[in-house]
Amino acid sequence: MTDWTTTRRSALTAMAATIAFPAVAAGGGKRSVRLIAGTYAREGGKGVYPISFDPDRDTWQVGTPISGIDDASFGVGGGGPGGAYYFVREKAAGEIAAYAPDWSHRGTAPTAGADPCYVAIDRASACLAVANYSSGSVAFHRLDSRTGVPGEPVVFRHTGHGPNKARQEAPHAHWVGFSPDRRWLHSVDLGTDTILAYRFDPRARALAEPVAAWRAPPGAGPRHLVHHPRRPLAYVVCELSNTVTMLDAHADGSFATRHTVSTLPSGYVGASQAAHIAIDQAGRRLYVSNRGHDSVAVFALDASGVPSLLQHIPSGGKWPRFLLVLEAQRRVLAGNERSGTLAIFRIEPDGRLTATGQTLSVPGVVFVGQI
Repeated sequence: MTDWTTTRRSALTAMAATIAFPAVAAGGGKRSVRLIAGTYAREGGKGVYPISFDPDRDTWQVGTPISGIDDASFGVGGGGPGGAYYFVREKAAGEIAAYAPDWSHRGTAPTAGADPCYVAIDRASACLAVANYSSGSVAFHRLDSRTGVPGEPVVFRHTGHGPNKARQEAPHAHWVGFSPDRRWLHSVDLGTDTILAYRFDPRARALAEPVAAWRAPPGAGPRHLVHHPRRPLAYVVCELSNTVTMLDAHADGSFATRHTVSTLPSGYVGASQAAHIAIDQAGRRLYVSNRGHDSVAVFALDASGVPSLLQHIPSGGKWPRFLLVLEAQRRVLAGNERSGTLAIFRIEPDGRLTATGQTLSVPGVVFVGQI
């Protein structure tokens, strides 16, 4: 495995159940789509890149990057106060920045932690949470009701470590998300092999101190989580063990292990790190990216939600960090960070993916969202 001290940031990912940018018609047909891609400056990214897709012509176009939004490793938005969008600035003194729909800067707040890598928003209460990877903490922000600018954070610091001394020497919060019933905020901590549950009060706009909601096998390194859209289930992808675990989601915010599958082909012995996980709206397919094996694993979910491997397909580039599922357009995009490419796949009727041969150049791409 490559030395983590030099690749820590490049191994971070971006949204589980795909990113929370709402779809907007971009003129033309009803299936037209506009996207935004965040990039790393050190890998050649020039900011946030607009991307458009014309389904009538089956063509994609990458626009001129929006400068000034550098090292935006993840973002959410569109439904916050004043239509604000939010991007984390992944650096030692982490920041969360708010932008208007025209991309003018509205304001920035510190996340009071290092290398923020994930953002979750509860639109109804105008609250936002950030996972600070390197400092192993979660920042909770109330948003200004008019502008959407984040206020000063309330910070919750995780404790503990895991058995992998190179990757789990301390807590590393990698994902945050509000539960479907809006009663909980969960944080996935790779460094401590734990999912933490914070009771969330949307009326008071407050979080309680966290409790352990689930413990992964030691050294598994849980990374991201998605909820099943129709059942009280969740799926967590573990980066270090290259597995996906199906979880029963309980009303008290806890989870229980139901079933575990590998994200890699049987017999594969090379180095790889599972990254992103996405689920379709019907709860029938899971998609997981493998960095190193450089593939996308597709899982079929049966009537009970149990996953079984359907397919592995090359990711169309190097180090697939992020996946975006566009169901209306029957497409999946794989953001390959180290090759600086977005590979376009077609979703077939059985849920399998086929390569379209279309690849977009987006240097240092780390996440893609729909706007």
